[in-house]
Amino acid sequence: MRAVVADLAGSRIREVANEGMGREGVLRFWFGESDQVTPDFVREAAMASLQAGDTFYAHNLGLPELREAIAAYTDRLHPGRGAAHWLDRVAVTSGGVNGLMLASQTLVDAGDEVVVVTPAWPNLAAQPAIMGAQVRCVPLRVQAGAWALDLDALLAAITPSTRLLIVNAPNNPTGWTLSADEQRAILAHCRRTGTWVLADEVYERLYYAHDTPNGAASSFLDVAEPDDRLVVAHSFSKSFLMTGWRLGWLVLPAFLTEAVGKLIEFNTSCAPVFVQRAAQLALARGDEITPGLVAHLRTCRDTLVPLLQALPGVELAVPKGGMYAFFRLAGHDDCLAVAKRLVREAGLGLAPGSAFGPEATGWLRWCFASREPQRLIDGVDRLKGWLAGQARL
Repeated sequence: MRAVVADLAGSRIREVANEGMGREGVLRFWFGESDQVTPDFVREAAMASLQAGDTFYAHNLGLPELREAIAAYTDRLHPGRGAAHWLDRVAVTSGGVNGLMLASQTLVDAGDEVVVVTPAWPNLAAQPAIMGAQVRCVPLRVQAGAWALDLDALLAAITPSTRLLIVNAPNNPTGWTLSADEQRAILAHCRRTGTWVLADEVYERLYYAHDTPNGAASSFLDVAEPDDRLVVAHSFSKSFLMTGWRLGWLVLPAFLTEAVGKLIEFNTSCAPVFVQRAAQLALARGDEITPGLVAHLRTCRDTLVPLLQALPGVELAVPKGGMYAFFRLAGHDDCLAVAKRLVREAGLGLAPGSAFGPEATGWLRWCFASREPQRLIDGVDRLKGWLAGQARL
């Protein structure tokens, strides 16, 4: 076994979830997904595809019809070039995580330097490390619970020796987002250094501010030149309520598309046809899914965050994007131990911040994507009672 694989850390989120296995009545907010099922019409499209016999291999890069639909969707969100511009820049992948791994396989050699903005979903740093890269982390800074980018520090960390920059915004777990001006500055600097940018934008549509023309978070695609060294990863999981379907896509320079298609052959061959048919309908009827989901998530956020902020010793800022409240409790720095205790002693399941990088030690992530906002209120009551009990000790 390769040493880098043997040394991979296990998921601390799973470690906490294991504490809840077999326990009745635990309120589970540890994983990054909504508890709403995929809409009926999307599920029915998959079943119809199966009944039609769509059980065979497809093109490595995805069904032509789905790629066309993704190109049109991309142009609606990022207009100005036309859907035809995007068509040969789309690769359908077996989930967003598969797309991110394909990007690392395409761009990273053993020994390359990779910079990752953290805290971040742990896969983002692990994937280039698996490829043998030397990974350097540039942490966001935090003040009064709000996480922000030190742009000067990031640009200083990216040199001509830096092969790849990986950035996730809107960010999991912090809810931090990038501005268009920051994206322009990053791209301009990376052009000078010859550095690739891998942007994980799977939470692009889960955005709650009103400062962009399309209602989505600012994207690198809005400010990039056609042949910039830029790969953007997307997924059907979050914005279309399709986490278990394992389907995503990459938007990349046209000169990379064929190479990525070859890598898909060696990884998964292709995404299942019936899943792609379902996704095609999800895009066609996306206005029946995403706007309502975002409005509901805003309600969930606006229910949970003030209640948490009212608790003694809680540090938390309102997230602009994503589906997480990221907070810390004064005097409770061992977040992994606290998360396990909350499961056992309060029936409350949260993710430990240390799962997302050492700079997030002491923090907790609460996924607020709940079908019933009352569950969030109940969860805060449990946390409040637990904290009161700790104060009496």
